[in-house]
Amino acid sequence: MTITYDDLLTASSDTHGQDIVDPATGERVGRIRFRTVDELDAVIDDARRAQPAWAATTDDERRTLLLHAADAIDAAAEPLAEILSREQGKPLNGPNARFEVGACSAWLRATAATELPVETVYSDEKTHAELHYKPLGVVGAIGPWNWPMMITTWQIAPALRMGNTVVVKPSEYTPLSVSALINVVNGVLPSNVVTSVAGEGALGARLSSHPDIAKLMFTGSTTTGQNIIKTSADTVKRLTLELGGNDAGIVLPDVDPAAIATDLFWGAFINTGQTCAALKRLYVHTDIYEAVCTALVEVARTMPMGRGLEEHNILGPLQNRAQYDKVSHLVDAARESGATIVLGGDPDPTAAGNFYPTTLVADIDNDNPLVTDEQFGPALPIIRYENLDDAIAMANGLSFGLGASVWSSDHEHARNVASRLEAGTVWINSHGGVHPMIPFGGIKKSGYGLEFGAEGLKAVSAPQVITWATTPDGNHTTETTMVRRQL
Repeated sequence: MTITYDDLLTASSDTHGQDIVDPATGERVGRIRFRTVDELDAVIDDARRAQPAWAATTDDERRTLLLHAADAIDAAAEPLAEILSREQGKPLNGPNARFEVGACSAWLRATAATELPVETVYSDEKTHAELHYKPLGVVGAIGPWNWPMMITTWQIAPALRMGNTVVVKPSEYTPLSVSALINVVNGVLPSNVVTSVAGEGALGARLSSHPDIAKLMFTGSTTTGQNIIKTSADTVKRLTLELGGNDAGIVLPDVDPAAIATDLFWGAFINTGQTCAALKRLYVHTDIYEAVCTALVEVARTMPMGRGLEEHNILGPLQNRAQYDKVSHLVDAARESGATIVLGGDPDPTAAGNFYPTTLVADIDNDNPLVTDEQFGPALPIIRYENLDDAIAMANGLSFGLGASVWSSDHEHARNVASRLEAGTVWINSHGGVHPMIPFGGIKKSGYGLEFGAEGLKAVSAPQVITWATTPDGNHTTETTMVRRQL
């Protein structure tokens, strides 16, 4: 049976709920009922009851079901992309809505394919020790509004693979797309294995303090992450926190500005700049500074921005008005401080939607708020440097450490510079790309914990070491006997 947009929207909506609007037009997309804390508690209890049976399935059975879930997403890909485009604002094409839906199924398949064998950590003629990974129980997942479907999949795929059940709390700005995604995968998964519960901040606070949530995965602001750390302390809850980023890129003087301009642009402006690991501060050597600014302007002018459902657009609006106002304020303040707006910076105040033009800001000081604050929008400050050590110091000078990049034609030199940058991931001649088999996570106030690949599976599991003693002839003895021998 073909799944339509209306089918998914109807299944995900509630006519008595909150209005969810299209950030490109202000029109209502649908409604969804925000749940109470008591209702969340009931969902967590259902997930707790379902978890033992889910954990009792074999690893092969869970892997197969993840593959079936990926197939279900592919079968519903176009209506899922339309809901995402209308609710989040991102265009259908480019690295946007269709790309994000495709990433969901790709991540499920990669998670199903990832091997995590039992590891022999020590073995000799007296002792043998193995490291196993066991389910934790119920995992809570709190997602953001910028990549709502994809990041939710990053959270639920490894948790499900390892035998946990999951309770998802999507952003109140983008609950319809996440609800639609969960409805699709629940067509193949057992009941209560994964559930989406829409609501406001009180639900997130309850997830972080609830005694039956064994692990919490959160992607969002550093401030909220700090609150989660505090409220989770009494239950000693395991956490994976992917928090704010203010990623720096350093362009060395040996590059061809025109050759790197397109990759620089997408490093900064993917999802209209609304990406945690986007390039948000660009440090360019003075010898090529003007040429890099010119090349970026030429590329940016070719990138159409508009309503996401119009096929030719590849940049969309900011998802909400609060984010629009923040970007607008930071750019206006930069202009007033003497910085040069080389492109953009003048939104149409009469236009519908939250459209802020692609903006490039040159001749800006490193301590300007547009540089030091995470703007999370389509505005890129470009800072001039002469000495590489100074550029590295400026790049490392903030409390964020999610990602960074180095741009150079000399790979070995670029690797040396990369090793000096304080970030969880450093890219060379690209920025922001992630892969389901490559671990990803931040340092400093950008959070802690790793996602993706085998490390991501370990992060949603309880390590268990099983140790036994052996006699020289290979017969087992009790651990008590081994201890007594040592004493």
